[in-house]
Amino acid sequence: GGACLLFALFLTSIGLAVPEPTATPSAVRLTVSNAIGPATADYVERGLDTATARGAHLVLLRIDTPGGLDASMRNIIRKIIASPVPVVAYVAPSGARAASAGTYILYAAHVAAMAPATNIGAATPVQLGGLPALPSPQDRSRPAPRPESETDDTSVEQAEPEDMSASPPGGDAMTRKLVNDAVAYLRGLARMRGRNEDWAERAVRDGASITAEDALEAKVIDLVAVDESKLLAQLHGRVVHVLGEDLTLATEALVMDDFAPDWRTELLAVITNPNVAYVLMLLGIYGLFFELSNPGAVMPGVVGSICLVVAMFALQMLPVNYAGLALIVLGIAFMIGELFVPSFGALGVGGVVAFAVGSVVLFDSETGHFRVSWPIIVAVTALSAAFFLLAIRALLKARQGPVVSGREELIGARGRALDDFTGDGQVRVHGEIWRAHAATAVKRDDTVQVTAVDGLTLTIEPAPEDNP
Repeated sequence: GGACLLFALFLTSIGLAVPEPTATPSAVRLTVSNAIGPATADYVERGLDTATARGAHLVLLRIDTPGGLDASMRNIIRKIIASPVPVVAYVAPSGARAASAGTYILYAAHVAAMAPATNIGAATPVQLGGLPALPSPQDRSRPAPRPESETDDTSVEQAEPEDMSASPPGGDAMTRKLVNDAVAYLRGLARMRGRNEDWAERAVRDGASITAEDALEAKVIDLVAVDESKLLAQLHGRVVHVLGEDLTLATEALVMDDFAPDWRTELLAVITNPNVAYVLMLLGIYGLFFELSNPGAVMPGVVGSICLVVAMFALQMLPVNYAGLALIVLGIAFMIGELFVPSFGALGVGGVVAFAVGSVVLFDSETGHFRVSWPIIVAVTALSAAFFLLAIRALLKARQGPVVSGREELIGARGRALDDFTGDGQVRVHGEIWRAHAATAVKRDDTVQVTAVDGLTLTIEPAPEDNP
């Protein structure tokens, strides 16, 4: 018994001495390869949350974007800054770019890296109608107010800008405010990450762009790597500042896990496409119009309600110009009004014009990637105009046609006399027996014609023989 006890203790000591296998360090890969919008922001935010929940050592954010919406970009940046997991933004593959909003995200990342033959820049904010005129040199020479940076204990102060006399002059007060705000924001990110602040300002004020190699030399980015394996090798042992603490990266044995967009992200990407949201909105409006015009049809009302609710959800996430939305609704109302009010086409033409203009300015986008495409605007406007023109034509034809029911339809109708009479008698018209009054003699079975209706009495006369 004692020997068994000793043997058991020996096995226990061996088991205690053997270390438990450690979990393999992992990284999460996120990929942004299109315009940055609500769906992209949702995807990146949930990807960073997933990386935190998994205890990942690193998040690799691959970027290839032409830009996007300011609100979505700022949501992503706030999430990156608050992330306890280091975020490495990597512009890849070769030929990719991080333009406009992508530049801000790259500056916000804990480590900024690019593949050869890539570029970043062109970060000037754009309003509806295209690239705004940039502030004049006199305006740029005056210091602009700077908000506090994203960090807790550091404020962004105005730095003396370099000579930018080559920048285009002009720009109204709103444009200057817009550009100065963007400059302050990007300079704040640059200062927080220790990157080139002056080039950040040029990227906003002058729309400057720069290649990967020049960006590395100018300290705009931290690394240039041909591929991910080379990037991870360069990241190993690098110290980054995460939430106020220094963290040393260990990337030699990292296992990379892709975080792919799920059905929610895919659905959000579809419905927040301006073209899809626009069509859904019109389907909703027309569906409800048909349901109200034909109560009991059910299907148009059901489909229209669903489309309208989905469209409203998409529109509240997009930069909607409510003047454009009002013009679209007004245009549809005018075209509908043309069906009921004889305006000789004034309402119809005005409705088509208001509808087209509203469609063009519907989305107050900072980029050209979140607007309704011209072919869709032209096609939908033409179809709407054609539909209402056909409806107007059918209505006019119906008004000009003969009356086929009611009291007025009896005028001119023919029937047969049921007996011989002069004055009052009875006739059969449309299969019904009516009291009739005739000024001349009428014989039984004679064909008669109604000339007037007085209550339930018909005034008749013998029907012309040449028009039986």
